[in-house]
Amino acid sequence: MPAKRPPVPLSRERIIEAALHIADSQGLRRLTMRRLGDALQVEAMAIYHHLPRGKDALMDALAEHVTAVHAEPGESWQDSARAWCRASRAALREHPGVLALALTKPPKGRAAIAVREQTEQLADAGLAEAAQAVRALRAYVFGAVAVEVQQSGWAEPSGEDDEPWLPPSRGGGSAAADADFERGLTALLAGLNAG
Repeated sequence: MPAKRPPVPLSRERIIEAALHIADSQGLRRLTMRRLGDALQVEAMAIYHHLPRGKDALMDALAEHVTAVHAEPGESWQDSARAWCRASRAALREHPGVLALALTKPPKGRAAIAVREQTEQLADAGLAEAAQAVRALRAYVFGAVAVEVQQSGWAEPSGEDDEPWLPPSRGGGSAAADADFERGLTALLAGLNAG
């Protein structure tokens, strides 16, 4: 008889990973503490040891996970801004199930640190009004991804023939969506430069 493998210890990272999987495959509305506990093969109450505020803490953690991006500074503020926007878009597209949280939850924890880092990078590279620019860039990225997800039909598949949303890491995305994003980003950066 094969030896039984010990259970994988429960951790905040495992909880977030399982919650992301549920949200991305079934939608945020289907993410309950009980369903999450079942996916992790633990009692739902065990999750509260890692997230004492329960579902509120879980929602905050998911929003933070997809919005706490990092990008290395570029040669110019425009290069830095492009790198941040591309990294943000990739993170949001990877987890369409929590896009609504990213759009509605204010940056906290690592996400707030990332926003501050981006602002400092742009200011250090010579961009005046860097904080306003970061707000505009974040709004653009979040809106662009929301439109992409909406157009993909991910939220409301209408039939069996619909292709599921595939994030870029698994073959999703299109050249047209990429070109639209880059065109809009170029226009926004030009506007910020003129301002």
